[in-house]
Amino acid sequence: MAGRPTSVHSQVQLRLVVPGAAPLPVRAGLRYDVADPYAVTVAFHTGPVGSEGDSVEWTFARSLLTEGVTAPVGEGDVQVWPSTSGGSAVVCLSLSSPSGKALFEVPLPELAEFLGQTYASVPTGGETDHVDVDAELALLLWAEPGT
Repeated sequence: MAGRPTSVHSQVQLRLVVPGAAPLPVRAGLRYDVADPYAVTVAFHTGPVGSEGDSVEWTFARSLLTEGVTAPVGEGDVQVWPSTSGGSAVVCLSLSSPSGKALFEVPLPELAEFLGQTYASVPTGGETDHVDVDAELALLLWAEPGT
């Protein structure tokens, strides 16, 4: 019997919502790793299609993305909510930083498939089985200021 995957990766085509213009396609990679079981990382590819290019990464709570599939959630820099676009179900992902704001539409079927795989890897409530709380606490308590 095969074990559960230790990471989940998915490439998705997002749409960047541009006020007053047609949405722009944006390639992105979704990544989940049991080493950080509470988090999901989205890597937005900024280079041309077919090239490695650069990417911009955002990491936030897996639960935020999960809850945003069915209801508006989030405060501050990351907000997520369900919607429709062109007759298709999407999940809106709003990101804010000191350098600006961006609103992306994520196709719901691809996001649901990715999230399903993450929960197959680490079910809800099983996250603590993958975190060494004592080691994390020691890092916090013994870290030197400014590191």
